[in-house]
Amino acid sequence: MKLLIAIIHQEDSPAVLDELSAQGVSFTRLPTTGGFLRAGNDTLLLGVEDTAVEEVLALLARFCRQRQQFVDVGAAPILGTLLHAPVEVTVGGATVFVLDVERFRKI
Repeated sequence: MKLLIAIIHQEDSPAVLDELSAQGVSFTRLPTTGGFLRAGNDTLLLGVEDTAVEEVLALLARFCRQRQQFVDVGAAPILGTLLHAPVEVTVGGATVFVLDVERFRKI
């Protein structure tokens, strides 16, 4: 058995959660906030059998897309004044950790 910890963008979450439920994959959703952009994410905890790991990873890849977003990185001195300079960054997709589960019990 494996424990997948998947951090996904909030915008992708509804489609991912619907598809996981439709496929009969159990999960726990934790609303989280990213440290860099302070944007909303969902962290999913998924306990899956070894044989289902690639299927779940493919599902996440299908529904979690990357997107470009402008972020205000703070004021920069330009021509003697402070102007805010937005920078384009890539957000979204999924960050997934796959861990071995030594023991599992449902009580």
